[in-house]
Amino acid sequence: MDRRYFLSQSGLGLSSIAVAQMADLITHTSRATEPPLKYKSVKYWMIEDGVTVLEKFQLAKDIGFHGIELDWPHELDEDEILEARDKTGILIPGVINSVHWKQPLSHADPAVRQTCVDATIEGLHKAKLYGGDTVLLVAGVVNAEISYAEAWDRCTTEIKKILPAAHQTGVKIAIENVWNNFLISPLEAARFVDQFDSDHIGWYFDIGNIVRYGWPAHWIEALAERIIKIDIKDYSRKKQVDEGIWEGFKVKLGEGDSDWPAVNRALSKVGYKSGWGSAEVSGGDRARLQEISNRMDTLYSM
Repeated sequence: MDRRYFLSQSGLGLSSIAVAQMADLITHTSRATEPPLKYKSVKYWMIEDGVTVLEKFQLAKDIGFHGIELDWPHELDEDEILEARDKTGILIPGVINSVHWKQPLSHADPAVRQTCVDATIEGLHKAKLYGGDTVLLVAGVVNAEISYAEAWDRCTTEIKKILPAAHQTGVKIAIENVWNNFLISPLEAARFVDQFDSDHIGWYFDIGNIVRYGWPAHWIEALAERIIKIDIKDYSRKKQVDEGIWEGFKVKLGEGDSDWPAVNRALSKVGYKSGWGSAEVSGGDRARLQEISNRMDTLYSM
């Protein structure tokens, strides 16, 4: 894992216990030749077993995950989150803006856009509190009512309002590729990021989301150093054709068309730094999550 990433966290609200646990993780994982994906994260909503935050964090720890990502806004108790983090050693590498679909930055109504801006800024501060370094953000949505040009202009304007908070907190805005009909070319995605001329905005690259209309390795090579984090999911083009577009996601990790060896080679080629991969697939009980963890281990080693 990038030492600069870990050292930066000590100033982001982490306890001395968490800092020590991070340093231990560095010691045990730094090798002469490291795979680009090293650390496994899971979304909090995927963990169905356990009642308390601590129980869910401990379950994730027990089955081999290094981190848990949280949505924002959420209704969890902040003290419980921090206690669970420190007691288990599970890191919180980032948070996810959970309002960017219903209140997108591309919406025609300025008040709706402001809701997303506010949630993202709040998310940046929450990520700092938890010790994370990213807020995942869907840049905008294009549809029959919102044109591509409007989406570009509105999202650019609104993200410029968010960037000062990113610089203040030291937490980065990480834009994810999703089926939002926007930024659907890797060169265009790179250009969108570059226009801000800031090292506090980059890309949260979702492997499976690209397979429907592209090849993950091509996107990785085009986005290169702009990639901050990776979402781990798979997609089957055969299921897409035979059963329907959304059915393509209903495939186990490693059994779709994501071409994980090519993904790993591309990530190594561009010098992917953070080492994080976060599962974003259907969750479940301990057995289901253990399967996901094991399959991630296999993908990482390809």
